[in-house]
Amino acid sequence: MAEPEFHRYETREALAEALASGVAAVLAGAIATEGVARLAVSGGSTPKRFFERLAQAEIDWADVTITLVDERWVPEDSERSNAAMLRRHLLAGPAAAARFVPFYEPSAMPEEVFDTLNDRFHRIGRAFDVVILGMGTDGHTASWFPNAPGLAQCLDPATDDTVAIAHPPSQDEPRVTLTFPLVVDARFLALHIEGEEKLQTFAAAKGEGPVEEMPVRAVLQADRREPLQVFWAP
Repeated sequence: MAEPEFHRYETREALAEALASGVAAVLAGAIATEGVARLAVSGGSTPKRFFERLAQAEIDWADVTITLVDERWVPEDSERSNAAMLRRHLLAGPAAAARFVPFYEPSAMPEEVFDTLNDRFHRIGRAFDVVILGMGTDGHTASWFPNAPGLAQCLDPATDDTVAIAHPPSQDEPRVTLTFPLVVDARFLALHIEGEEKLQTFAAAKGEGPVEEMPVRAVLQADRREPLQVFWAP
Protein backbone atom coordinates (compact mmCIF):
# COMPACT_ATOMS: atom_id res chain seq x y z
CA MET A 1 0.00 0.00 0.00
CA ALA A 2 1.66 3.21 -1.21
CA GLU A 3 1.51 6.25 1.04
CA PRO A 4 -0.66 9.02 -0.46
CA GLU A 5 1.26 11.90 -2.01
CA PHE A 6 0.16 15.14 -0.33
CA HIS A 7 0.16 18.41 -2.30
CA ARG A 8 -0.34 21.54 -0.18
CA TYR A 9 -1.21 24.92 -1.73
CA GLU A 10 -1.37 28.39 -0.22
CA THR A 11 -4.68 29.25 -1.85
CA ARG A 12 -7.65 27.41 -3.33
CA GLU A 13 -7.04 29.22 -6.61
CA ALA A 14 -3.50 27.82 -6.80
CA LEU A 15 -4.81 24.33 -6.02
CA ALA A 16 -7.45 24.57 -8.77
CA GLU A 17 -4.85 25.66 -11.30
CA ALA A 18 -2.40 22.90 -10.39
CA LEU A 19 -5.04 20.15 -10.33
CA ALA A 20 -6.53 21.28 -13.64
CA SER A 21 -3.10 21.31 -15.28
CA GLY A 22 -2.31 17.84 -14.00
CA VAL A 23 -5.65 16.38 -15.07
CA ALA A 24 -5.45 17.97 -18.51
CA ALA A 25 -2.00 16.45 -19.01
CA VAL A 26 -3.25 12.96 -18.10
CA LEU A 27 -6.27 13.30 -20.40
CA ALA A 28 -4.11 14.55 -23.27
CA GLY A 29 -1.75 11.62 -22.75
CA ALA A 30 -4.63 9.14 -22.84
CA ILE A 31 -5.96 10.67 -26.06
CA ALA A 32 -2.50 10.48 -27.62
CA THR A 33 -2.03 6.80 -26.74
CA GLU A 34 -5.59 5.40 -26.83
CA GLY A 35 -7.53 7.91 -28.89
CA VAL A 36 -9.96 8.54 -26.04
CA ALA A 37 -9.91 9.63 -22.40
CA ARG A 38 -12.27 8.93 -19.50
CA LEU A 39 -12.80 11.29 -16.55
CA ALA A 40 -14.99 10.97 -13.45
CA VAL A 41 -15.41 13.94 -11.12
CA SER A 42 -17.22 14.68 -7.88
CA GLY A 43 -19.95 17.19 -7.19
CA GLY A 44 -20.42 19.59 -4.32
CA SER A 45 -19.13 23.14 -3.95
CA THR A 46 -15.41 22.36 -3.56
CA PRO A 47 -14.50 21.57 -7.20
CA LYS A 48 -16.11 24.57 -8.93
CA ARG A 49 -12.84 26.52 -9.30
CA PHE A 50 -11.08 23.40 -10.53
CA PHE A 51 -13.84 22.73 -13.08
CA GLU A 52 -13.66 26.26 -14.45
CA ARG A 53 -9.87 26.02 -14.91
CA LEU A 54 -10.08 22.56 -16.47
CA ALA A 55 -12.86 23.61 -18.87
CA GLN A 56 -10.42 26.00 -20.57
CA ALA A 57 -7.69 23.40 -21.16
CA GLU A 58 -6.65 23.10 -24.79
CA ILE A 59 -7.13 19.38 -25.32
CA ASP A 60 -9.28 17.40 -27.77
CA TRP A 61 -12.41 17.47 -25.64
CA ALA A 62 -14.46 15.67 -28.29
CA ASP A 63 -12.41 12.57 -27.44
CA VAL A 64 -13.16 12.83 -23.69
CA THR A 65 -16.00 11.08 -21.85
CA ILE A 66 -16.94 12.76 -18.57
CA THR A 67 -19.13 11.39 -15.83
CA LEU A 68 -19.74 11.90 -12.14
CA VAL A 69 -18.39 9.77 -9.33
CA ASP A 70 -21.85 9.91 -7.75
CA GLU A 71 -25.19 11.65 -8.02
CA ARG A 72 -28.19 12.51 -5.90
CA TRP A 73 -31.36 10.94 -7.27
CA VAL A 74 -32.85 14.22 -8.47
CA PRO A 75 -33.55 15.56 -11.99
CA GLU A 76 -31.20 18.09 -13.53
CA ASP A 77 -33.59 20.97 -12.89
CA SER A 78 -33.01 20.47 -9.15
CA GLU A 79 -30.55 22.78 -7.42
CA ARG A 80 -29.14 19.65 -5.74
CA SER A 81 -28.19 17.99 -9.05
CA ASN A 82 -24.48 17.38 -9.49
CA ALA A 83 -25.02 17.05 -13.24
CA ALA A 84 -26.51 20.54 -13.41
CA MET A 85 -23.55 21.97 -11.52
CA LEU A 86 -21.18 20.13 -13.87
CA ARG A 87 -22.90 21.58 -16.92
CA ARG A 88 -22.53 25.10 -15.52
CA HIS A 89 -18.89 24.90 -14.45
CA LEU A 90 -17.14 22.19 -16.50
CA LEU A 91 -19.17 21.39 -19.63
CA ALA A 92 -18.69 24.93 -20.90
CA GLY A 93 -16.20 26.63 -23.17
CA PRO A 94 -13.83 24.17 -24.89
CA ALA A 95 -14.96 21.31 -22.61
CA ALA A 96 -18.53 21.57 -23.92
CA ALA A 97 -17.38 19.29 -26.76
CA ALA A 98 -16.90 16.38 -24.31
CA ARG A 99 -19.39 13.52 -24.06
CA PHE A 100 -21.25 13.55 -20.73
CA VAL A 101 -22.68 10.36 -19.23
CA PRO A 102 -25.28 11.11 -16.51
CA PHE A 103 -26.63 8.89 -13.77
CA TYR A 104 -30.17 10.16 -13.38
CA GLU A 105 -33.08 8.54 -15.23
CA PRO A 106 -36.73 9.61 -14.83
CA SER A 107 -37.73 7.16 -12.12
CA ALA A 108 -38.97 7.45 -8.57
CA MET A 109 -36.21 5.21 -7.21
CA PRO A 110 -32.83 4.25 -8.70
CA GLU A 111 -33.49 0.55 -8.04
CA GLU A 112 -36.07 0.66 -10.85
CA VAL A 113 -33.39 1.48 -13.45
CA PHE A 114 -30.37 -0.21 -11.88
CA ASP A 115 -29.73 -2.53 -14.83
CA THR A 116 -29.83 0.40 -17.24
CA LEU A 117 -27.27 2.33 -15.21
CA ASN A 118 -25.04 -0.68 -14.66
CA ASP A 119 -24.94 -1.36 -18.40
CA ARG A 120 -24.36 2.32 -19.19
CA PHE A 121 -21.21 2.48 -17.08
CA HIS A 122 -19.93 -0.87 -18.29
CA ARG A 123 -19.91 0.65 -21.77
CA ILE A 124 -17.60 3.46 -20.62
CA GLY A 125 -14.95 0.84 -19.88
CA ARG A 126 -13.60 -0.51 -16.61
CA ALA A 127 -10.65 1.86 -16.32
CA PHE A 128 -10.94 5.62 -15.94
CA ASP A 129 -7.91 7.70 -16.82
CA VAL A 130 -8.76 10.17 -14.06
CA VAL A 131 -11.02 10.02 -11.02
CA ILE A 132 -11.29 13.06 -8.73
CA LEU A 133 -12.84 12.41 -5.32
CA GLY A 134 -14.11 14.75 -2.68
CA MET A 135 -14.57 14.01 1.01
CA GLY A 136 -17.04 15.04 3.68
CA THR A 137 -16.17 15.87 7.27
CA ASP A 138 -17.88 12.59 8.21
CA GLY A 139 -15.28 10.66 6.22
CA HIS A 140 -17.51 9.81 3.26
CA THR A 141 -16.29 9.91 -0.33
CA ALA A 142 -18.31 9.32 -3.49
CA SER A 143 -21.69 8.27 -1.99
CA TRP A 144 -20.03 5.87 0.39
CA PHE A 145 -21.51 7.19 3.63
CA PRO A 146 -20.59 5.82 7.07
CA ASN A 147 -22.63 2.74 7.97
CA ALA A 148 -25.27 3.61 5.35
CA PRO A 149 -27.58 0.99 3.84
CA GLY A 150 -25.91 -0.13 0.61
CA LEU A 151 -22.34 0.63 1.76
CA ALA A 152 -21.21 -3.00 1.51
CA GLN A 153 -22.25 -3.10 -2.16
CA CYS A 154 -20.40 0.15 -2.81
CA LEU A 155 -17.14 -1.12 -1.30
CA ASP A 156 -17.16 -4.74 -2.50
CA PRO A 157 -13.74 -5.19 -4.20
CA ALA A 158 -14.97 -8.24 -6.12
CA THR A 159 -18.18 -6.77 -7.54
CA ASP A 160 -18.82 -6.82 -11.28
CA ASP A 161 -21.29 -3.98 -10.91
CA THR A 162 -20.16 -0.55 -12.02
CA VAL A 163 -22.68 1.31 -9.86
CA ALA A 164 -24.29 0.90 -6.46
CA ILE A 165 -27.23 2.53 -4.72
CA ALA A 166 -26.95 4.06 -1.27
CA HIS A 167 -29.62 5.35 1.10
CA PRO A 168 -27.73 7.52 3.62
CA PRO A 169 -30.01 8.36 6.56
CA SER A 170 -28.39 11.81 6.75
CA GLN A 171 -29.34 12.71 3.16
CA ASP A 172 -32.62 13.85 1.62
CA GLU A 173 -32.61 11.45 -1.33
CA PRO A 174 -31.06 8.18 -2.53
CA ARG A 175 -27.63 8.26 -4.13
CA VAL A 176 -26.11 6.39 -7.05
CA THR A 177 -22.35 5.98 -7.07
CA LEU A 178 -19.49 4.31 -8.83
CA THR A 179 -18.31 1.17 -7.06
CA PHE A 180 -14.93 0.69 -5.38
CA PRO A 181 -13.22 -1.16 -8.28
CA LEU A 182 -14.04 1.57 -10.81
CA VAL A 183 -12.68 4.27 -8.50
CA VAL A 184 -9.44 2.62 -7.41
CA ASP A 185 -8.61 1.25 -10.88
CA ALA A 186 -8.22 4.80 -12.19
CA ARG A 187 -4.86 5.63 -13.66
CA PHE A 188 -4.74 8.99 -11.86
CA LEU A 189 -6.73 9.07 -8.61
CA ALA A 190 -6.91 12.26 -6.59
CA LEU A 191 -8.62 13.44 -3.42
CA HIS A 192 -9.47 17.15 -3.52
CA ILE A 193 -10.09 18.68 -0.09
CA GLU A 194 -10.09 22.21 1.27
CA GLY A 195 -10.16 23.78 4.74
CA GLU A 196 -8.74 22.88 8.14
CA GLU A 197 -11.72 20.74 9.15
CA LYS A 198 -11.28 18.41 6.18
CA LEU A 199 -7.55 18.25 6.80
CA GLN A 200 -8.33 16.98 10.30
CA THR A 201 -10.80 14.47 8.84
CA PHE A 202 -8.13 13.23 6.44
CA ALA A 203 -5.67 12.81 9.31
CA ALA A 204 -8.27 10.83 11.27
CA ALA A 205 -9.03 8.63 8.27
CA LYS A 206 -5.35 7.74 7.95
CA GLY A 207 -5.49 6.41 11.48
CA GLU A 208 -6.75 3.06 12.72
CA GLY A 209 -10.44 2.28 12.62
CA PRO A 210 -13.20 0.54 10.67
CA VAL A 211 -13.66 1.44 7.01
CA GLU A 212 -17.43 1.49 7.61
CA GLU A 213 -17.03 4.42 10.01
CA MET A 214 -14.92 6.49 7.55
CA PRO A 215 -15.37 4.98 4.08
CA VAL A 216 -12.65 7.19 2.56
CA ARG A 217 -10.31 4.72 4.28
CA ALA A 218 -11.15 2.22 1.53
CA VAL A 219 -9.36 4.54 -0.91
CA LEU A 220 -6.49 5.36 1.43
CA GLN A 221 -5.86 1.66 2.02
CA ALA A 222 -6.31 0.49 -1.58
CA ASP A 223 -3.51 -1.50 -3.20
CA ARG A 224 -2.65 0.66 -6.19
CA ARG A 225 0.25 0.82 -8.60
CA GLU A 226 0.30 4.62 -8.38
CA PRO A 227 -0.23 6.41 -5.08
CA LEU A 228 -3.33 8.41 -4.32
CA GLN A 229 -2.73 12.12 -4.95
CA VAL A 230 -4.14 14.41 -2.25
CA PHE A 231 -4.65 18.10 -3.08
CA TRP A 232 -5.32 20.45 -0.16
CA ALA A 233 -5.54 24.19 0.46
CA PRO A 234 -6.74 26.06 3.55
